[in-house]
Amino acid sequence: MNARFFKFRSGFTLIEMVVTVAIVGLLASVALPLAELGVKRNKEHELRLALREIRTALDAYKQSVEEGRVATVVQQSGYPESLQVLVDGVPDASSPDRKKRIHFLRRIPRDPLFPDPSRPDEETWGKRSYASSHDAPEEGDDVFDVYSLAPGTGLNGIPYGRW
Repeated sequence: MNARFFKFRSGFTLIEMVVTVAIVGLLASVALPLAELGVKRNKEHELRLALREIRTALDAYKQSVEEGRVATVVQQSGYPESLQVLVDGVPDASSPDRKKRIHFLRRIPRDPLFPDPSRPDEETWGKRSYASSHDAPEEGDDVFDVYSLAPGTGLNGIPYGRW
C-alpha cells in the first residue's frame, strides 16, 4: 500500500466550524432569557418573603398592644410610628421593672427590587398609615402596612406596589 492513503488530516473544516458556532449561538440565545427569568423569579420570591416578614412583625406589634404588653395612647391605632421601632424594640409593659424590651424584627429587610442601592433599607418601602385608604396609600402617624416602591410588574401581571 501507498503511504499517502494512511496520512491523517488534523483540524476542522470551515464548514464544521461555522455549524458549531451557529449551534452554540442558538443554544445561548435560548438559555439567556431563561436565566433572566430565573433571576427575576428569585427577586420576586425575596420580595414576597420580605413583605411577609414586615407584615408579620406589624401584626405582632398590634397584638402586643392589644394584650397590654406595649403601652400606647388610647387615640392611637396601635401600630408603630416607624419600621425602626420594630427593630429597636419597645419596653415590655408586662415586665415588673419595665427594663425588658420586646423586639419584633432583627433588621429591616431591603426591598430586593428597589432600584437605588444607596438608600437605607427603611426607605426602600412605601408605608401606609392606618388612616389612609388602600387605593391611595399615604404615610401618616403610624405604619399599618408596607408596599414596594419598585417600578414594574411581576410575572403574575400585578404591579409590585400592589403586592
